[in-house]
Amino acid sequence: MAPRGGRCPPASDRGVGVPAGSSSTTRQVVTVGGHRLVLTSLEKVMYPATGTTKADVLAYLVAVAGPLVAHAGGRPATRKRWVHGTDGPVFFQKHLDGTTPSWVRRGEIEHSAGPGAYPLVDDVATLTWLGQTAALEVHVPQWRFGPDGSALPPDRIVLDLDPGPGVGLVECAQVAHWAREVLEGMGLAPFPVTSGSKGIHLYAALPGTDDAATVRDVAHELARSLEADHPDLVVSDMKRSLRAGKVLVDWSQNSASKTTVAPYSLRGLDRPTVAAPRTWAELDAPDLGQLEADEVVARLARDGDLLAGLLTGEHDTVEAGGGTTSRGSAPPADRLAVYRSKRDASRTPEPVPDRVAPPSSSAPVFVIQEHHARRLHFDLRLERDGVLVSWALPRGEPTDPARNHLAVRTEDHPLEYATFAGTIPRGEYGAGEMTVWDHGTYETHTWRDDEVVVTLRSDGSAGTDRGTRRLALVRTGSDTSPDSWLAHRTKDARRAPAARVPALSPMLATAGTSRDVDAASPWAFEMKWDGIRAVVTVEDGRVRLTSRNGLDLTRSFPELAAVAGLVDGDAVLDGEVVALDGGRPDFGLLQTRIHLSEPAEVAAAQARQAVDLMVFDVLDHRGRRVTGEPYDARRELLARVVTEGGPVHVPPAFEADAGPDVLRLVTEAMSSSRELGLEGVVAKRRDSTYRPGRRARSWIKLKHERAQEVVVVGWRPGRGERTGRLGSLLVAVPGDDGALRYAGRVGSGLSDRTLDRLAADLGRRARPSPPLDDVPSADASDACWVTADLVGEITFAGWTATGRLRHPVWGGWRPDKGPADVRREG
Repeated sequence: MAPRGGRCPPASDRGVGVPAGSSSTTRQVVTVGGHRLVLTSLEKVMYPATGTTKADVLAYLVAVAGPLVAHAGGRPATRKRWVHGTDGPVFFQKHLDGTTPSWVRRGEIEHSAGPGAYPLVDDVATLTWLGQTAALEVHVPQWRFGPDGSALPPDRIVLDLDPGPGVGLVECAQVAHWAREVLEGMGLAPFPVTSGSKGIHLYAALPGTDDAATVRDVAHELARSLEADHPDLVVSDMKRSLRAGKVLVDWSQNSASKTTVAPYSLRGLDRPTVAAPRTWAELDAPDLGQLEADEVVARLARDGDLLAGLLTGEHDTVEAGGGTTSRGSAPPADRLAVYRSKRDASRTPEPVPDRVAPPSSSAPVFVIQEHHARRLHFDLRLERDGVLVSWALPRGEPTDPARNHLAVRTEDHPLEYATFAGTIPRGEYGAGEMTVWDHGTYETHTWRDDEVVVTLRSDGSAGTDRGTRRLALVRTGSDTSPDSWLAHRTKDARRAPAARVPALSPMLATAGTSRDVDAASPWAFEMKWDGIRAVVTVEDGRVRLTSRNGLDLTRSFPELAAVAGLVDGDAVLDGEVVALDGGRPDFGLLQTRIHLSEPAEVAAAQARQAVDLMVFDVLDHRGRRVTGEPYDARRELLARVVTEGGPVHVPPAFEADAGPDVLRLVTEAMSSSRELGLEGVVAKRRDSTYRPGRRARSWIKLKHERAQEVVVVGWRPGRGERTGRLGSLLVAVPGDDGALRYAGRVGSGLSDRTLDRLAADLGRRARPSPPLDDVPSADASDACWVTADLVGEITFAGWTATGRLRHPVWGGWRPDKGPADVRREG
């Protein structure tokens, strides 16, 4: 059984059969949903790499008909047909022709050349007809036809995360998590779908009140926001020349004329991959891959439709929508009617007055409140006509004129809310903790339905005087849905004179080796900690922890509030949150603390596993930015500013002047790091400045490479660029009793030439069953097994707690070794 071009095993051998009552004959007449269909060429192979036949395709469509119809139904379907199988030509078909059965429901779209009729995938009979015509891919827009045949507004928004050259599904998953934070901050609940091709689709339900142009513009701005926050990995421009090494956030598929492959649709590749709904937990798996038809059928039977929430319109309405107007109507006479309808005065400490307060004759007030609801966001409220006109800011107030922030118009609030701080009980609207982040008065420059421009003047009553700045709010939504806005910091904004603690992003190191450390410069060598990078802001005795992608970590690690008592004055520090096991960091243990925010959950996790903070830089002290000073000066200041104690540590650095000492110390530092069981070393030039948010060659991360001999026990077929050939190796290491123990998958370090050589070596050693019994079902699902008599060598970063290799890279065969010679290293 050769890995390239062979069948291991074909889909028809793995649980995807022909429709009930049929067999792989040339012609069959069946009745589906009361409609008579003639099925032909059922034995035709549609997917050459797996031997999947048309009968298999039809069986798959029947198995997933329920959710596929639910998500694609009522929408004009564009089809991609492979009548000779996926190794033949593809036909792109929009309009229906004379061969379409009369019972297929259809909708018309007006084009410049006249109306065009499209099929509606509304029942299993239509799905069967599509399968008979070899329409493997079904693409639909984000809108449906209404009862009168006209197009309704979109009922969902979609982001297509498409990897460019040099990146893959893992990077798409990272961008998906970043996008999730933004969407949830807008009050939307995103659902991930691996596209079946290369990337990931993110869907979120909409209330169906915005037109397609508005939804497209919001998606475009969201994509630009992600690109601005993560320029090293995200691109929003469609130009192919900009996409190398990045993930394109394709926003354009929200246009009324654009379509996206439907969830549960097959894809027309070598193997029968599927646009498959996934869980968010799955996206964190290092071996994340696209799913195939038989896997999707099994998952659907076990878990149901993971995308069901999209059909019920599931989205978090907390602080989203319900502005000063009802949908498409004039403002209500009682401007607090919406506010009161969402609150029970007997259950919430929020003010719930009976009537709108009379307009004030003094300068109007503003308040910005920090709201720890399901997701942290900030609320901006401006006094106007006796109420507080309000916007939710998922990413807070913008501080950079080059970066706009999303804003969501919310219901008017009573004037009494300007000083509200407290805990809104669980189960109530907006449940969570709210504090006053800034308060003061403002001056109005423009106030229109689509634009508000004001100058905010902080009065310091929130504990910090944040100064004077000008802010513009610009509506991007339609007249019938005015909730979508952008917040913009104007260029003439003046920095707050007493805002001592600025927002900064951490500087990043460049991967390298000891050869990249230039002996002509002075260097310092710090241990590399396996944890979560955190910018620590200490202000007025309060501590805030922010991850490198802007996520607020403060509530997840309450024990680190101790930092405030160990720092001399207000400061911004750079460090790493770690979970120690016997003095060594263990990222697996840290996983039990990440993403928790509920106090009870955090307390329970903290009791099981505490965390520590390794501080290695200072960026701001008492309002003085020190990022422009050299490393040595910042380290000297760090020693004076931070006192070690409790969970707070300032690890020492190995320092070398230019010359031979550099090469000696880098060797010593790497040796010490290995002895301590750490990942490696970060080399930092002692004359370098700190560049927030930038990756620079003046910081170089040096990782250990461990070598391990492994026994190859199988392989998995490739996907994406490796479709049709070997994708990864399954390897094992003997235990103390000599029995093989599964050690994981190796997919890195495999060049095209190496893949061809491995295919030849393994093709002669095929066996029907695995040579060991502890391979997880996820890895064994499509594995091809081989006789376990070949030994290879890999490099890797370390072992996981479950005995799997971390970041293995294939080195090559060891023909001088047999399985009995292999021992676990480290």
